[in-house]
Amino acid sequence: MIESTDSAPEAPAGVDTEKPSSARVYDWYLGGTQNWAVDREFGKRLEQQWPHVKPGARHNREFMNRAVRAALDAGIRQFLDLGSGVPTAGNVHEVIREELGEDERATVVYVDYEAVATAHATLILERQGATGWAGHVQEDLRNPKAIFNHPTTRRLIDFDQPVCLLMMAVLHFVGPDDDPDGLVKAYRDKLAPGSWLALSQMSVGGTTGAEADGVRNFAAQYRNTQNPVWLRERDEIERWIADWTLLDPGVTHLPDWRPDRTLTAREAKARPFAWCFVAEKPAPKP
Repeated sequence: MIESTDSAPEAPAGVDTEKPSSARVYDWYLGGTQNWAVDREFGKRLEQQWPHVKPGARHNREFMNRAVRAALDAGIRQFLDLGSGVPTAGNVHEVIREELGEDERATVVYVDYEAVATAHATLILERQGATGWAGHVQEDLRNPKAIFNHPTTRRLIDFDQPVCLLMMAVLHFVGPDDDPDGLVKAYRDKLAPGSWLALSQMSVGGTTGAEADGVRNFAAQYRNTQNPVWLRERDEIERWIADWTLLDPGVTHLPDWRPDRTLTAREAKARPFAWCFVAEKPAPKP
């Protein structure tokens, strides 16, 4: 059953609101408004199967927000957000607007391959008057050259200056056959010294027994969809730091990276199921 028009958000032209969208389901997990009843029902079924998915999604979004604020404090004014989904519910341009106000600007490029994410992003950015400094590229993150050369990226990102590259809960959609190590290297190599890489990845996280089985079963459900999920452990994501400088507090679970609030008991149970880090590209050696 679909929402009545008086309670549903406006649907961008051409977007199918009869089928759930992973981008809109994630928006619902985060408490956003760009979702329909069909998305919420799908999300509720997943939540029943693995109750940590909703607090885990919020851990991820809050980590991203803290990383963006830290990058702004460090003077970075360009952000490239891969696998961004629907840009709402505390996304990058909202954090920038909140932190910098109207007197100072940073630029943002959102990247997502889903047409529905592009349609929603275009509508939201237009309505919020952000299209002069924030844009959306419809492209798969596995095609870095296409992303680098896209007109929107070229308009908003100067790769000769530091960029904060956000790879938030997106590499678990990149399987071993797609060479994730080489893919992350392609992005690292493109960025100027002083750039940051902020990254998170779903994981069993050292859990055992029913908890480990639960997250593995959750991931297994996605193996037969267009977005299969691959869990990775800490040592696997540490490779992606390479020779960059790992920023404090190092490789941690999401809520433990420069925390700014106390978790509830339910939120704390979701802590182990992802790893994250922020690293900075050093200046070249003489």
